[in-house]
Amino acid sequence: MKRIILKSVAATCCTLMIFLLGSCKSKQEIKPELPSAYVFSNENVLPVTSVKNQSKSGTCWSFATVSFLESELLRKGKGEYDLSEMFPVYYSYISKAVKKIRRHGNSAAGQGGQAHDVVNVIRNYGIVPESVYSGIPENDSIHNHGKMANDLKESLQTILKERKIPENWLDSYRQHLDAHLGIPPLNFEYGGKTYTPSEFAQSLINVDDYVELTSYECYPFYKKVILEIPDNWSNDLYYNLPLDEFMNVIDNALDNGYTAVWDGDVSEKGFSHKNCIAIAPVEQSENLFSVIREEYVVDDNLRQKTFDSHETSDDHLMHLVGTSVDNNNNKYYVIKNSWGTNRNSCGGFLNMSEAFVRLKTVAIMVNKKAIPENIAKKLDIKTE
Repeated sequence: MKRIILKSVAATCCTLMIFLLGSCKSKQEIKPELPSAYVFSNENVLPVTSVKNQSKSGTCWSFATVSFLESELLRKGKGEYDLSEMFPVYYSYISKAVKKIRRHGNSAAGQGGQAHDVVNVIRNYGIVPESVYSGIPENDSIHNHGKMANDLKESLQTILKERKIPENWLDSYRQHLDAHLGIPPLNFEYGGKTYTPSEFAQSLINVDDYVELTSYECYPFYKKVILEIPDNWSNDLYYNLPLDEFMNVIDNALDNGYTAVWDGDVSEKGFSHKNCIAIAPVEQSENLFSVIREEYVVDDNLRQKTFDSHETSDDHLMHLVGTSVDNNNNKYYVIKNSWGTNRNSCGGFLNMSEAFVRLKTVAIMVNKKAIPENIAKKLDIKTE
């Protein structure tokens, strides 16, 4: 059996830690790795912090975006930080609940989210270190959000049944969050200084540096559009690009030391975290990775078809951190997942083929300075 290899990330700034199993879709099963013809070698992998584990929670969007921001801090020379993923989760639940009540129940308020949810929380509430707010109860050791999600859902359903919405409805809703995640700090000590969450965020992150991009023919190109996916509950805007230019942004970012948040579909058989790989094969097979497969030639039209048919949906967010090649010198993108380090032989990373990224990426978040100048001009984005 040929073993899938992901060479050690020389630029990684933390020793990868072993965490318990987890998935954005709460897939908890462990299956043995399958024989694979694919062997990977890194070409360019950028500095990242350690692989975390979202465990039994649907909070991949926060883990991916926080990981991205931690890499941004490394890139800017601010040092290594372990930021709290649950701080954005807590306040996003508040915002989602308010939106759902105002829309008479017609808005998503579950565990899912998008990269901009983290940025919006940082803008409005700040951020804190993981050591200050882990969101894990004292009697537990992992993120386990099943009961919390159910309690929050039932709370909103009860409130929406009222003929008149009580003025203090948010207080009762928030009690569930406090019980499961803990109360976020109003101030804290870190590195010998006292901060509020907003002061801490301002010392590290400029949220105006970050933009989201997508690529679908159903929207006007080079415009800001509302990406019509369920987890875009806030109706945030994405810049829409033709596919080739969208990919150009990704490549330009990585070539210039910038990582990206990746949002896309991981429901296809070609996605196999346990085998460290994601491909878009033309021919489906029981032993899909037994030979290096021919993949789809992906254009704008095919992307749009799979989006409209729901073959492509925003299942999962991860952190896009570099490039690799297989043993046939085909290009791949290195992805840092948030399912812990012991679910594959690559320490929690995987390799996405160029065809897979072209077809199954729903959106990305990047630093606007990572966008090529000619494309930024078309989008009317000022990068300075």
